[in-house]
Amino acid sequence: MKSLHRYPVKSMQGERVESLYLTPGGVLGDRMYAVVDTGDGTVASAKYPRKWGALLGCAAAFVTEPEIDGPPPPVAVTFPDGRTLRSDGPGLDDALSALLGRSVTLSSDPAAGAEFEEQWPDIEGLAPQKFIDDTTVEHSEEGEAVSRIATAGLAPGESFLDLAVLHLVTTATLGALSEAAPGSDFDPRRYRPNLLLATPGGPGFVEDDWVGDDLVIGDARVMVTMSTMRCVMTTLAQEGFPEDRDTLRTIAKVNRRAIPGMGTWACAGAYADVTTGGVVRVGDEVGTG
Repeated sequence: MKSLHRYPVKSMQGERVESLYLTPGGVLGDRMYAVVDTGDGTVASAKYPRKWGALLGCAAAFVTEPEIDGPPPPVAVTFPDGRTLRSDGPGLDDALSALLGRSVTLSSDPAAGAEFEEQWPDIEGLAPQKFIDDTTVEHSEEGEAVSRIATAGLAPGESFLDLAVLHLVTTATLGALSEAAPGSDFDPRRYRPNLLLATPGGPGFVEDDWVGDDLVIGDARVMVTMSTMRCVMTTLAQEGFPEDRDTLRTIAKVNRRAIPGMGTWACAGAYADVTTGGVVRVGDEVGTG
C-alpha cells in the first residue's frame, strides 16, 4: 500500500493518512460532510466546475478522529486565501457562500434522493451518449451537457459518495497513462483514490482485471466491483499542476471499458465493496483470497 486518503468534505482537498478504517459503508470519515445548496438541496460537486469548482481549492481536515457510530467530528476548512474556519465555530457557511456566490451550508446529514451535477466535456468516448442525453438538465457556459445524478448509487444507504464506497488506483495505471501522454501530469490527486496501490513493473489498468475478485488488505477484505468511470474533475487544476483536458482525453483513448448494464466508459482505477471491515495501513501487502 503506497498511500491512503480520505476526504472529510466532498470535493475539497482531503487528508493523506497512515491508516484507514474500512466499514461496509466505506472509509470511516470519507465524504462525511458536503456543501449543500440551501435553495434546492443540490450536493455541491466540482464535477460542475463553473458552479462548484472553487471547492477544490479548499482543504478539509478533521479536528478529532472520527469514531465508529460516533457523531461527525468537527472539520477545519482552509480557504484558498489561507483562512481556516471550523465547522463548530462561526462564519463557515457565510465564507463558503461568499466563495461560491450562492447560499450554501456545510452538512453532515445526506438527504434521501439527494443529487449532484456533472458536466460532460466534449471528449469522444468518454461516456455513453444515451446516459448523457437521459440525464441532461442544462448546458454549461461552454455549451457542454450538465447532468443531475443521484448520490450514492451503489452505496448501502444514504451518503455523500458519488457512487460506490471505496475507490482504488494503482501506480501501474498512472504510469501507463503517463507513457501514453508524456506531456500531461497524471498526479494521483487528480483521481482522489482512497487506496493508492504500488504495483511496480505491473501492467497498466490491472484494476480492470480484478473486477469480481476479493482482495485482502491489512485487516480488511474488499471485493472489486467495477472499473471507475472518469470525469471532468480529473482535469481541473490543483496546487502543483494545471488544468489539462488531455488527461481525460488520454483515458478515453487508451482504456474504455464496458460496465455491465451501464455501457462503455473511459475508465482508470476501480470501485470496491467492503466485505470485511478493518484497519488498513500504509505498507500493507495486498493479497487475493
